[in-house]
Amino acid sequence: MKNLSSAEIRKMFLDFFQTKGHMIEPSASLIPKDDPTLLWINSGVATLKKYFDGTVVPKNPRITNAQKCIRTNDIENVGHTARHQTFFEMMGNFSVGDYFKKEVIPWAFEFLTSPDWIGMDKENLYVTTYPKDTETQKLWAEVGIAQDHILKDEDNFWDIGEGPCGPDSEIFYDRGQDFNNLAEDDPESYPGGENERYLEVWNIVFSELNHLPNGKYVEQPHKNIDTGMGLERLVSIIQGTKTNFETDLFMPLIEDVGSLCGKKYGENKEDDISFKIIADHARTVSFAVGDGALPSNEGRGYVIRRLIRRAVLNGKKLGINGPFLYRLVPIVGKIMESYYPEVSQQQDFIAKTIQQEEKRFSETLDAGLALLNGVISDLKKNNQTVIDGKSAFKLYDTYGFPMELTREYASDEGLSVDEAGFKENMEEQKQRAREARGNLQSMGMQDETLMEIKTPSEFVGYDKNETESTLKNIIADDKEVSSISEGQAQLVFDTTPFYAEMGGQVADVGNIYDLKGNQVAEVIDVQHAPNGQNIHLVNVMSEISTDTEYKLEIDVNFREKVRHNHTATHLLDQALRDVVSSRTHQAGSLVEPDYLRFDFNSNQALTEEQIAQLETIVNQKIWAAIPVKTEVLPIEEAKKKKGAIALFSEKYGDTVRVVEVDDFSTEFCGGTHVRNTSEIGLFKITSESAIGSGTRRIEAVTGEEAFAYLNEQLQTLQKTAKNLKVNQLKDVPSRATQVIDEIKDLKRDNQNLKTQLASQKSAEVFDNVEEINGYKVIANIIPADMETLRQLADKWKNDNKSDILVLGASGDNKASLVVAVNKDAQNHGVKAGDLVKKIAKEIQGGGGGRPDMAQAGGKNPAGLTNALQLAKDIIKSY
Repeated sequence: MKNLSSAEIRKMFLDFFQTKGHMIEPSASLIPKDDPTLLWINSGVATLKKYFDGTVVPKNPRITNAQKCIRTNDIENVGHTARHQTFFEMMGNFSVGDYFKKEVIPWAFEFLTSPDWIGMDKENLYVTTYPKDTETQKLWAEVGIAQDHILKDEDNFWDIGEGPCGPDSEIFYDRGQDFNNLAEDDPESYPGGENERYLEVWNIVFSELNHLPNGKYVEQPHKNIDTGMGLERLVSIIQGTKTNFETDLFMPLIEDVGSLCGKKYGENKEDDISFKIIADHARTVSFAVGDGALPSNEGRGYVIRRLIRRAVLNGKKLGINGPFLYRLVPIVGKIMESYYPEVSQQQDFIAKTIQQEEKRFSETLDAGLALLNGVISDLKKNNQTVIDGKSAFKLYDTYGFPMELTREYASDEGLSVDEAGFKENMEEQKQRAREARGNLQSMGMQDETLMEIKTPSEFVGYDKNETESTLKNIIADDKEVSSISEGQAQLVFDTTPFYAEMGGQVADVGNIYDLKGNQVAEVIDVQHAPNGQNIHLVNVMSEISTDTEYKLEIDVNFREKVRHNHTATHLLDQALRDVVSSRTHQAGSLVEPDYLRFDFNSNQALTEEQIAQLETIVNQKIWAAIPVKTEVLPIEEAKKKKGAIALFSEKYGDTVRVVEVDDFSTEFCGGTHVRNTSEIGLFKITSESAIGSGTRRIEAVTGEEAFAYLNEQLQTLQKTAKNLKVNQLKDVPSRATQVIDEIKDLKRDNQNLKTQLASQKSAEVFDNVEEINGYKVIANIIPADMETLRQLADKWKNDNKSDILVLGASGDNKASLVVAVNKDAQNHGVKAGDLVKKIAKEIQGGGGGRPDMAQAGGKNPAGLTNALQLAKDIIKSY
């Protein structure tokens, strides 16, 4: 067998099938396109569904690929087994109604055994087949597989329920008893058993049947081939490694982690688990972030966040403190760049995203681990084995530990978690949140009454601000009624000019009149009903009845301002792509009449220069007075001909409304827009901030609101100039800098005086030493602030005046405590953090810190004397 690198093996596979007339399908993004059934691309065939279901006819019915994949269903097994990974590569060859068994079996044998290709010894190959598939058994024998190496197994039938299915054949490689984790005569020591000797290399599915809904199987007119070969497994065989993790796909990562923690892979079983987890997760998050999945609290983002946190926790186990996973991104890129250059090309962006998430987790990790380790320690002392639900929820709610991490951490310690108790605490929190929100009006969109209403209703508000429409349905108190004279109700009309909230644009407001001109209701909100109608939430002023015509009028001024802001979001969206990155995409928006909000993906705050560029671009488009065109087109035509951008999470039908601003911005959008950009008047960004990992938010105003905002800023600047006693507004920044420098100097002088005072006080404080339970103790209350107490503690440490220091101080109706403990006292169990927590209750406060030094604050200065006495009593008990 040849000595090959992973890159050479991947290339060899693709080259082989290219010689057999296959076209190479590039590896697709890990984020599925047009496939809501998948969270991630999880197999080589997943990206080829369009060919097998007939949606798209391939240019060549013979296809081969090496596809990056993510599977997280067995995440807990990663690191504990030889082959579980969250990220892996699946290589395959596929036939869409072209060749079948008599071609693919000889090809598989040739690729594996020919000295021109992999060069395996055929005596080491075993195949399993479906018992009734005699044709496959015969073909394997014909190519050279020994008869006793052709096994029959009822499990060799690929069937996922309804749809294409058929027998399959798995190829195994016998690595020899030296690689086995079982005795040779163990019942599981056979090809297909749970062992490490016979390793599955390739699975070939013969898709020749169709599983009908009635349970019957019928032959398919066009038979297909679908194969899958895990690159990591094949590499481990060829490179002769015990597991996938010793191959050149992982070892550079493991070695780098070893250099960070000062440990060596292969010397300690528990450490090796952490090495493997980190190496696997580094690959997964590098590729996933590169494909656009950013850490968040749901969906793919939650998976990324969880993997990063698992890696950080395992880094902690190896002794690595602080962010480190981001440093592995260039190594992932270098290992994979021969076929996946995108990681190296985006390594700065990927690394920065991971580093920020690591920092965010590290902020709470130490405190969370301290709590968890404390709980585990207490359980073990009391011979208990279950972490209570309240503690697990506190880890989740306060410290950001997902339940999965707590469960895994507990499992490593031989414990379990009360998950029912965790869920109970979670539900209690949700209930508190519901109660805190109060009795807010809900549209009740899931109410059964609304779901039963299927009356046709048409939105005509793109062209009309008012209509005469027939009232078809009234819902009040969750019941359908024929009339109502007061209170709140939900109304459905046959036509309406009122826009229902959607795509970030708020709903229209306005009024409803009878045909005599009398107002009968006020529209305060409009939403989409379950069956698609625009349903109006109204305050009823006088009797209204179904099957009656009414005049519906929107608030035109409200609508106009919303239109201005909505078109401005489109201009801003494209400007961000021009200024920040072509990768920038919308992550949410809100279009109100008085301002707009736009969320977008980015790990970095915008610079002042970038914000100025954005404002300039948008305002230039406004002042260019560009007509805004709208057109309804079939979705594919809109994508191809117009190049329209589909927004972040919208669902689109067969036809879409396209909003076009010259050749600058073209987007799918069902909202209302200006007729000409000049109507917007003026655009001004008022804030830019982070709202989550990898997501930032811009808020801006247009038109009248923009003028008012600028005028307010000018007045503020004028007042500041007056207070700073400068005549020219342009001189305000330099004068402000001068004042800040003066304040810094004063603060420095003040701190120097405090330091001198602390030094003078130290002699007086440190002379009063008591002997308590064999410890030298200094305990005093002095007139000082917390900063002075800390300085005294530092000086105490250097002067070695006692074993334990307890200082209290009061000021501004607040109490402060500092506790310091030397090494000898610590070795006998005295911990500063534990001690300060206990005595802080006397000052109605709390605190904590390290074993050598800790501090606390409280609101009861009168309790300081009791706090110091309690400290002495506790020291007596050590």
